Amino acid sequence: MQRLSGLDASFLYLESAALPLHVCSVLEIDPSTIPGGYSFDRLRDALALRIKAMPEFREKLADNRLNLDHPVRVEDKDFDVDRHLHRIGLPAPGGRAELAEICGHIASLTLDRSRPLWEMWIIENLANTTDGNEGGRLAVLTKVHHSGVDGVTGANLMSQLCATEPDPPAPEPVAGVGQASDLEIAIGGAIRFATRPLKLVNVVPMTVNTVLDTVKRARNGLTMAAPFNAPKTRFNANVTGRRNVAFAQLDLEDIKLVKNHFGVKVNDVVMALVSGVLRRFLLDSGELPDSSLVAMVPVSVHDKSDRPGRNQVSGMFASLETNVDDPVQRIKAIAEANSLAKEHSSAIGATLLQDWTQFAAPAVFGIAMRVYARSNLSGARPVHNLVVSNVPGPQVPLYFLGAEVKAMYPLGPIFHGSGLNITVMSLNGGLDVGLISCPDLLPDLWDMADDFQVALDELVAATK
Repeated sequence: MQRLSGLDASFLYLESAALPLHVCSVLEIDPSTIPGGYSFDRLRDALALRIKAMPEFREKLADNRLNLDHPVRVEDKDFDVDRHLHRIGLPAPGGRAELAEICGHIASLTLDRSRPLWEMWIIENLANTTDGNEGGRLAVLTKVHHSGVDGVTGANLMSQLCATEPDPPAPEPVAGVGQASDLEIAIGGAIRFATRPLKLVNVVPMTVNTVLDTVKRARNGLTMAAPFNAPKTRFNANVTGRRNVAFAQLDLEDIKLVKNHFGVKVNDVVMALVSGVLRRFLLDSGELPDSSLVAMVPVSVHDKSDRPGRNQVSGMFASLETNVDDPVQRIKAIAEANSLAKEHSSAIGATLLQDWTQFAAPAVFGIAMRVYARSNLSGARPVHNLVVSNVPGPQVPLYFLGAEVKAMYPLGPIFHGSGLNITVMSLNGGLDVGLISCPDLLPDLWDMADDFQVALDELVAATK
């Protein structure tokens, strides 16, 4: 068996009907490259073969009342790929609106915890794709619970389903985590629970040092944007269980042109695009706050952490400088703010979030979320306005079970008080943008999605 870390398990404890906590990706694929041609049965057989080398897809949760620690993962001895792979056809006319509607519906459904926490939907009858090309493609929506993946591990899982050629050799099977009895789960949990206080010896001093360092930085104006200091917008309210999505695809060469011209990072350009899109959206509705919006940016600490767990992230609060009118001044201000935020984030212990979540009991997460949901109703300022994540991907052609990948749109979770998530992924010369929200807060995301190209064109024009 394999026990979940506190951070992994926190996504189980926070989940509710209004907060399904899985991450999704929507692939657009060209089935004409599949050896022998496309059929659903052929794709299912290829997936089943690939999963033999991916034990993560064969693991399910196990827990019992005597377990004092977090749940464990065990091999699902009754694993059946047909319980996870589904097939659906788009209604006419089969364009991006229909694709987004069905993806939003699937994204709103929680996963069955009695089985491995993932599912995949093959979506047929695409007449027009999100980049404007006419039919001949399929879409594939993959859902994996956040307790099992973060941005890096999720990208790694998708890479295992893909190859750099349409007909790669069959992978070697990989053994799973095995089984565990209720007694083994309980004894292991009791030992870990009993040793928790010993770990506070390291966590408390690290936390105190972090607080003192932050105070010192604040005196010199060298901190990241502060939490609970973001202005409230229409998407900073409690969400329902409904989800809506939209997509955009940009040319990575244009991103690099802007990056090189202004001497900034790719992530700075991404943040500037998000800022431009949100500024335009809020201006058009007469709702632009006087102070800047604040994004929470997940930061991977996989290369800095020796802790177990599949979620190994820290967080950075980043000012989007939406109160700056000129796009050139805005991207420069964002780059400067991001530089300070990265320095501050790096000074915080890479494992601090993981360590503290290890101590919190399941009930604590539920209570905290209920208290925060009530504070949103009372008009309190949000922790941040939205989540913005940038996941680097391979810059070579990829083939998903033999079908060439034309786009990969990532979709992260949303939360009470932060009802918008924008995640981008660079892939083979493109930058694919996935937007997800709650239709009760943002009924139509397409205006926002389409403005990404407008914001990029504005920055490209500024380089000439």
